[in-house]
Amino acid sequence: MKKVSKGKRGYILSQKKKRGLITFILFLIPVIIFVTGLIQTGTRLNMFTFVAVMGCLPASRSAVGMVMMFMQKPISEEIYQKIQSHVKDMVCAYELTITAYEKNTPIDSLVVCGTHVIGYSSSPKADPSFAEKHIKEILKGNGYKSNVKIFTDLKHYLERIDMLYPKKEELEAEGTFTPSEDYPDLSRSELMKHVILAISL
Repeated sequence: MKKVSKGKRGYILSQKKKRGLITFILFLIPVIIFVTGLIQTGTRLNMFTFVAVMGCLPASRSAVGMVMMFMQKPISEEIYQKIQSHVKDMVCAYELTITAYEKNTPIDSLVVCGTHVIGYSSSPKADPSFAEKHIKEILKGNGYKSNVKIFTDLKHYLERIDMLYPKKEELEAEGTFTPSEDYPDLSRSELMKHVILAISL
C-alpha cells in the first residue's frame, strides 16, 4: 500500500484503505481470541472472553476514525489539475479536513503565502466563516499572524491565487520571522502549513 503524506492529493483514498485494513485486523484479533477460548474451554465464560472484549476497545476507536475518513470526499483530477496550474510553486495542501470540537470542515485545497491563508471547499456543508476563525486562532496560538479566507466558489479561489502569485516574494518577506529550531529549513509559509496540517484529520 503506497503511503501518501497528509496534504497531498490521494491522501483521503490512501487513508480509507489504510484505516479500513487496520480496523479489520483490530476486530479480527478479539474474534480469534474469543473463538480460541470457546474451543479450549467449551464455554464463553472464560478469561479469553474478557481479553477479547477489552480488545474491542481499540478496534472501536479505530472504527470511529475510519468512518470519519470514509465520509470525506477526495478532490477530483480535473479540479486538482486546474488548481495546480494556478498554484505553481506556492506552498499548498490538498484534501484536508480541519477538525474542531464543534465541527469539521473539508478543505479541497489550501494555499499559504506570507500571512495569507486561502482555501477552497466544495462541500455544501462547509462553514467558511467558522473554519476561517478556527484556523486563524490556531495560527495565532502558535505565534503566526494570518489573514484567512475560505472560498466555496472555485473561480473566486483561483482569482485570489492569481492575485497573490505575482506578489509572492514580497508577501513572503513581509514582517519579522524567526526560523523554527525544530524545522530550520522551513519558511514561514511552510511552518504555517505544518500547523494547519496538525489540526487536520
